[in-house]
Amino acid sequence: MKLIVLSGLSGAGKSVALHMLEDLGYYCIDNIPVSLLEPLIDDMRDDKFQTLTAVGIDSRSRVGDTGTFGERIGRFRNRGIEVETLFLQADPEIIIKRYSETRRRHPLSDRQTPLAEAIERERTLLHPIAEQADMVIDTSRKTVHELRDLIRDRVHGREGLLSLLFQSFGFKHGIPTDADFVFDIRCLPNPHWQPDLRAMTGKDQAVVDYLNADPLAEEMYQDIRTYLERWLPRFESENRSYMTVAIGCTGGQHRSVYFVERLATDFARHQRRVLIRHTELP
Repeated sequence: MKLIVLSGLSGAGKSVALHMLEDLGYYCIDNIPVSLLEPLIDDMRDDKFQTLTAVGIDSRSRVGDTGTFGERIGRFRNRGIEVETLFLQADPEIIIKRYSETRRRHPLSDRQTPLAEAIERERTLLHPIAEQADMVIDTSRKTVHELRDLIRDRVHGREGLLSLLFQSFGFKHGIPTDADFVFDIRCLPNPHWQPDLRAMTGKDQAVVDYLNADPLAEEMYQDIRTYLERWLPRFESENRSYMTVAIGCTGGQHRSVYFVERLATDFARHQRRVLIRHTELP
């Protein structure tokens, strides 16, 4: 039996993720109290047709129940159940904006509790679950489609080799919180300061030629590639199925995009499942 426990902050995209799991063939149950997890799993294990199960847990669980979450998951694994916990989060201002757009009420807000306070209360309540999560996904800057793709790739990645997501980003916009590796390449020459390259991206041949000709860029690239080739198999041997490698430059337009495109091409040759995301590109 495979069990995916999906939790996270209200407004972070749990419904989208759960619907994706349902599309992937999982029997999904939303808003189940933590205390009912074990009776549910006991019942589901007797049904040979429901080997894939996903449950959603939100802030309506009692505080005492969320505190025992780790112990319950441990008991499941001791019984031979394959369990994975995914936790979705987002920046408070993003959640506030999403609630403002949808005009829905936060489950912990009322006349005495403003939305910002409810979000912080929920973060505290769900902290024991976030601590135990196998993967924490920050959806602050992800579209609905990107979140669905990420969930799909995470689940399907179990069936084969390690799935690699190479992601470019700009440090001035913040570091991706769900990255496994983060490499800073801001020390390299910046095509932004070349007037004829400024409006281009790392996908354009002129920018590629500019960085290909720079010895420091080549040295940095080879160091990163060698490091990943050396250590990714170790993570793979520990049954990791999905990893994100984030490459950051100042604005996320030139150097990081170039590195991600090149790394993805190289690692795809090793018959790995490779994905690309350029955070700052339209």
